[in-house]
Amino acid sequence: MSPKQPRRKNDPPPIYILSGGTGASGRQIVETALAQFPAFRGQVVVRGHVRTPEQAGAVATEAGADGGLVVHTLVDGALRGSFLRLAGKRGVDTIDLMGPLLERIEARAAAKPLGQPGLYRKLREEYFERVEAIDFAVSHDDGSGAADLHSAEVVLLGVSRCGKTPLSMYLAANGWKAANIPIVKGIPPPEELSRVDRRRVVGLVIDHGRLLEHRRKREKLLGAFGSTAYAKPSAVFEELEFAKRIYREGGYAVVDVTDKPVEAVAEEITGTIPPDPVGGPGRPMPR
Repeated sequence: MSPKQPRRKNDPPPIYILSGGTGASGRQIVETALAQFPAFRGQVVVRGHVRTPEQAGAVATEAGADGGLVVHTLVDGALRGSFLRLAGKRGVDTIDLMGPLLERIEARAAAKPLGQPGLYRKLREEYFERVEAIDFAVSHDDGSGAADLHSAEVVLLGVSRCGKTPLSMYLAANGWKAANIPIVKGIPPPEELSRVDRRRVVGLVIDHGRLLEHRRKREKLLGAFGSTAYAKPSAVFEELEFAKRIYREGGYAVVDVTDKPVEAVAEEITGTIPPDPVGGPGRPMPR
């Protein structure tokens, strides 16, 4: 359920998304429509997992109190009818995205709809898991999103240019919620890392010479070749040693990424995750 913020002066009434499931479908349709109205400053408030007339009535009451519009995707015919009656009594403006469509399909298919909320998501659970994992990886790249780092199924640690981001994205494409944290000499990892099950944390190591090559290429692309310690052999060596010390102190698994394809490294990483760690999936990479 998305929170409703205090309404600012001159803002239009909110648009409510009412759903028996998560409300994702209704929200996507509404936001697609709102893209045509860039000046619109009203809120979009999701009221999902509505399964009873009482819950539906509460949404009707809430929308009636502030003049909101309710866009609903209820697939349960009885619940949809109950909501529409309650909304009518409270003078709430509603848009039914699902009812007319179900009725037309019912007439053509000569069959009754199941009326089970969330069924589409259940049928495509693997797809939605992957989408959520990719969103997670993007928002937890390079140390971002540390506040909920504990939600990650795998956390990658490593120095700059060792391949943390492509590995995170590959893992995410295979359904793993992956976060990655850069290791920088002299800077300890974020405190939130200590609250992550260490069995879900993997330290990445790479050959010193190969890392130098990667960093020198990066410097050339940025037009800063030789002007910083980023690609100096001694500084890179010290960084790698600092990272290894963090891995030892944390008791983290270590995977060498030197000259290995991302698929092989990802399989090694997931192989370090025990079958059923606290909050972790323990599932193998697909072959």
